[in-house]
Amino acid sequence: MISSKMKPFLYLGALYLIISLLVRVVFFFHPITTVSFGFFEILKILIIGAINDSFVFILTCPFLALYFLFLSDSKYQKPYGQIILGALVLFFLYILLIPNNIFKQYGGSVAEIALAFIGVKIIFFALMFFLPERRLKIRNTLYFITLFLYILLIVFNAVSEYFFYNEFGLRYNFIAVDYLIYTNEVIGNIMESYPVVPLFLAIFTITVLISVFIYRKTKMELLDFPNIKQKLMLLGAFFVLIGISLFGLSLTTKIKGNSVFEGEIQANGLPKFYWAFTHNELDYFQFYPTINQKTAENNFLNQYPEPVLKRNITSDQPELKKNVVLISIESLSADFMEHYGNTQKITPFLDSLADHSLMFTNLYATGNRTVRGLEALTLCIPPTAGESIIKRENNKNKFTTGSVFKSKGYDVKFLYGGYSYFDNMRDFFAGNGYGIVDRDNFKPEEITFANVWGVADEDMAKKAIQTMNAEAKSGKPFFNHWMTVSNHRPFTYPDGKIDIPGDVKSREGGVKYTDYSLRKFFEMAKKQDWYKNTVFVVIADHCASSAGDTELPMDKYKIPAMIFSEGFIQPQKFTQTMSQIDVMPTLFGLLNFNYQSKFLGQDIFKKGFQPKAYIATYQDLGFVKDNYLTIISPLRKVKQYALTQQKNKLSPEFNIYYDEKQLKTPDQNKKLIEETISAYQSTSYWLEKNQLNR
Repeated sequence: MISSKMKPFLYLGALYLIISLLVRVVFFFHPITTVSFGFFEILKILIIGAINDSFVFILTCPFLALYFLFLSDSKYQKPYGQIILGALVLFFLYILLIPNNIFKQYGGSVAEIALAFIGVKIIFFALMFFLPERRLKIRNTLYFITLFLYILLIVFNAVSEYFFYNEFGLRYNFIAVDYLIYTNEVIGNIMESYPVVPLFLAIFTITVLISVFIYRKTKMELLDFPNIKQKLMLLGAFFVLIGISLFGLSLTTKIKGNSVFEGEIQANGLPKFYWAFTHNELDYFQFYPTINQKTAENNFLNQYPEPVLKRNITSDQPELKKNVVLISIESLSADFMEHYGNTQKITPFLDSLADHSLMFTNLYATGNRTVRGLEALTLCIPPTAGESIIKRENNKNKFTTGSVFKSKGYDVKFLYGGYSYFDNMRDFFAGNGYGIVDRDNFKPEEITFANVWGVADEDMAKKAIQTMNAEAKSGKPFFNHWMTVSNHRPFTYPDGKIDIPGDVKSREGGVKYTDYSLRKFFEMAKKQDWYKNTVFVVIADHCASSAGDTELPMDKYKIPAMIFSEGFIQPQKFTQTMSQIDVMPTLFGLLNFNYQSKFLGQDIFKKGFQPKAYIATYQDLGFVKDNYLTIISPLRKVKQYALTQQKNKLSPEFNIYYDEKQLKTPDQNKKLIEETISAYQSTSYWLEKNQLNR
């Protein structure tokens, strides 16, 4: 009896293992997987992967086990049937009529979901109670629906993992958690990026076919039911298996591969999603290598002429109260530009602007998300473990670029074509004194094209000009930070603007349309009275992709950046290694600002500037200096790579890092390891102690 009741679990388990294996095989051959594996490596990945999948499936089984546990005919007999049905009705009325019931206290849609669930339960229980002759047919229908939902989740998760890997070269991580939270933008993005109707029809068809097969093989198990003793034995067996699975996953998830891709392919996405969901912040001092705090701070602050956290920045020249427009461009990798060797001619305007600008040719983004780029340009500090500060609760009253401008009498605003609640941008910028101009400020007639991420960049350019004209009339200088949106999947934009149709949905089209919109912005700006007294900072927020052979592939963090101002900024190229966090302190230096600084970036033109860069994911923290890349990771791991510098064949004046050779412990540069720890430990400590607030 007990063994026969396991048939549904065995069929579903086999299905899950087969689908997971197929996904793993697809990942092996996916173009984004840029490493090759030997026979024994493949065997190891498949074995560990199958073990991970088995444990994960067991952990999802209790829901199905509970379904079978409550299958019974006796509960429909009098008086039990009347009592249960009455209790369900009373429970339904409690949720419906009592204002402060337990479900409504959770907020959101919890009460509605509970009401719908209990309502459906009442309907089916009543049918089975009052129509005993149809009970088996109703039970079979419910069983089929249960199987269908289980199988749908298995298939849908496999498809989701594929598309996530296709985008990021990783299993689920923090980004997947964000996608679950911001459902409107994400669902809209999927709807606009992929052939959703055919895709969902295929998923639905496959799910139905598999459900019918398993249903026919297992429906006989509903003809009789185990007794109480047998049910308790089944339940006990599941508790044991769950314990084994939890313990097993705690071991197998620690097995890392020789490359990022090996570790990701052998992993299971669901434990990684759970880990990301519960670890949006990482306690640096718990997970990362540390040294004496005073030593760390002294090491870090020695890079500044005044080696203290709060430093006096002074200039012997008069301050220049020029307007400043900071444009951070969505996902603009350096290698999209002709200056860096691209031959597609998709950034003609930016390439021409670079020739008339101060261009930073060897600059690296701090992270691989928009919020990291905004953090770097606003707070000018190295990235920290876990989620960006923008997404954290303690994100207000920080020392920011905006606060420096406000202290000089500037009107300060953040401009964004989407709804700025996304990624917590509104909360962060408003909480740090910025005015907000976003999609909520657009009139319907001002929007010629929009997708799920916001209005087209061309529409935002017009709104930006309108905003700046209004600010200029006030007589105050202005600082506006504009974040573009069009160079983002689904890469849709109005037709007839560039030579790549908007319905092609290509990355190249997204880049070229953004470039077109920026050209339109500058054409409009040149006609304004405030133009000649304005400095424009144009920089990417991050690269288009961060997938690579190592934890932090250098070429996936290199971004273009330039400062342009007719008659003020002389065209030149700055070729030394620098970080995204150095851009705004450098701008303040060009404007001769006198201020007390807590920025951790440097003015690159000041004496004592040290060429370096900070690059990171949500857990791997990297430090680039002296042709070394040092990475510190959770569990106090340290890796170091020697960086080989080579000329870009298509653009020889631009140096690139192209090779990362991992060093064995005896060959590592211990001084740079201590510098890396000092930088990240100090930043984390100062943030924790609110010492980077205004």
